Amino acid sequence: MSDRDAPPGYAVAGSRARYAGPVFTVVTEDVRMPGGEVAARDVVRHPGAAGVVALDAAGAVTLVRQYRHPLGARLWEVPAGLCDTADEAPAQVARRELAEEADLRAGRLDLLLTLHTSPGFSTETFHLYLARDLAAVPAGARFARRHEEADLEVAAVPLDAAVAMVLAGEITSAPTVAGLLAAGRSRDAGWTGLRPA
Repeated sequence: MSDRDAPPGYAVAGSRARYAGPVFTVVTEDVRMPGGEVAARDVVRHPGAAGVVALDAAGAVTLVRQYRHPLGARLWEVPAGLCDTADEAPAQVARRELAEEADLRAGRLDLLLTLHTSPGFSTETFHLYLARDLAAVPAGARFARRHEEADLEVAAVPLDAAVAMVLAGEITSAPTVAGLLAAGRSRDAGWTGLRPA
């Protein structure tokens, strides 16, 4: 049985829109449970996102540190962004964000993992890729950063040091934590189990 198999007996008996914004919507769904009882569940419908653990030839990963307003803090993260257009696949989003946030291009891109960030209330699926064979985006072709990205920091951190930052609580962004730990494990296993992007 996979995570995608819906258990029998759960059915949506009704749905009410609560909020619609530029990034996500919120609905309340009345879910009929297997025993017949109906329970209201709020659901954040999210378009999904993609990120990239970019590993250079020296074994360092590219991290960006940017302001995250809901937390009122700057966080170290892998380059990442929303899957906000229907015609852009998650792998394309990962490549775009790598270029926009880190001025890098990937010669090789593999799917590292897919995760659900908050499955208790959100539909967000986050796709994390491993990028290798990196090259700099030419200066004249670089993205003009604005808003929170205007003053982001970009750093190359050895993968083992980045994993140590995770374990020390210095990196707390869930997709970044998962991506760095998965990259470290995958490297230690000889990159077996990676899936083509």
